[in-house]
Amino acid sequence: MEKVSALRRAKTWEISESEDETDVENKPTTLLKWQEKEATIPSVTVSTDLTEEDANPDKTPPSPAAKNESRKTCALPPPPKPSAGPGTPSPTRKRRSKEEIELDRQKGQERKKARERAKAAKVQEKEEKKQEQQRRREAAQHLKTLRPENCLKCLTVCIDQALLQQEGSDILLGTLSSFEWKFLIEIQQLRYSITWTRQLPDDGDKIVEEEQVLLMLDEVGDGTARNSYLSPLLEFLNQDVKKVVTILVTDSPLEYIRSSVSEDSFEETLASDLGMDQLEIEEVLVYLQLYKNVSLAFLDGWQGVTKQVVAVTKALSKRPYKLLTERSELPFCVDGSWASGTRVERDGSGLEQVWTLQLQQLNRVSPVVAATITAAYQSPRLLLQAYQKLESEEERKSLLAGLLIKTGGKERRIGPEISSRVYRCFTSQNPQLVLD
Repeated sequence: MEKVSALRRAKTWEISESEDETDVENKPTTLLKWQEKEATIPSVTVSTDLTEEDANPDKTPPSPAAKNESRKTCALPPPPKPSAGPGTPSPTRKRRSKEEIELDRQKGQERKKARERAKAAKVQEKEEKKQEQQRRREAAQHLKTLRPENCLKCLTVCIDQALLQQEGSDILLGTLSSFEWKFLIEIQQLRYSITWTRQLPDDGDKIVEEEQVLLMLDEVGDGTARNSYLSPLLEFLNQDVKKVVTILVTDSPLEYIRSSVSEDSFEETLASDLGMDQLEIEEVLVYLQLYKNVSLAFLDGWQGVTKQVVAVTKALSKRPYKLLTERSELPFCVDGSWASGTRVERDGSGLEQVWTLQLQQLNRVSPVVAATITAAYQSPRLLLQAYQKLESEEERKSLLAGLLIKTGGKERRIGPEISSRVYRCFTSQNPQLVLD
């Protein structure tokens, strides 16, 4: 829809508040004439847009107040306030004192030190765990080397070369070779002897001598011959008192005498052949055994010597493992450095453990059985009071028989045998009574 409208400009000036009246009066007259002429010329304007008034001709035009309100709502937002620079303090932020700054600095240092300590503790824990694993591996390897089959590989049988001159010595060498044991033929400090050495892998393959010594004695002659054996032997023992010597007697008149005469006349015959009476022989044997660790064995030739060497070698291979696994203390003694047993404090702590260990002294009373009894009766007095409440002897003997023992996920009862033994131990008046 098109609408032609003629607009005429007003001939009067709108005077703003900022303009003075003198300014209006001083306007050029030519400009006023030109405006009047322009107002007489009709102007045609084609508009395709409908204003709100054209669309609603009947509508009342808005009042000046509404127009002013519309202008207010369409006004642009105010420009943002300039932000405070880094050097400009915020009006709402309080300035900190030196004490507060110093306190914050100290707290920061403490937090830093705490983080460093936690990091160091973590590193130390990791290192300790690594060292523990290394110790376990070394302990497992050490235990493996102590086993008899591995210890045999570290033992060497040392044979005096003078023994190879005797007939039958090849039996010993052949047996050692069949077992694949190491042996060495060399001159020994004690002539006609057999010794052992051990290689220590954990100590830089150090070689140590064992205490066991076998001394071959194949003939017994006069006093000069005897002194040729005894004098070097005593000198050898004086140099090392820890040596344990076993004299092996083979193929001698003594063996023939032992087999041809009775046991009663053997010592008399031996005494006459050695030129010594029976008391002197006994004194010599006792002296050698008690003071010099020397024993005497009669063997049947080199076959018996070979069996003796094999037995001693196997015993030496088992010694390290036995020393590691066997416990020297008695089974009923308490572990620890205090010789009096479990320490009992003034508040009574420790009495229950003493009561448990007292029960373990009885034969076939294990720690589990003792703990079961002490759990039911916390002291010997309570157990004796329970015995006194029962009327018959049979009831007292079977008082503990029904207690349950839990071991390995299974349950069993103490049984009448242990119950009766405990009853006799705590109620018997006979000091010579044998419980088992």
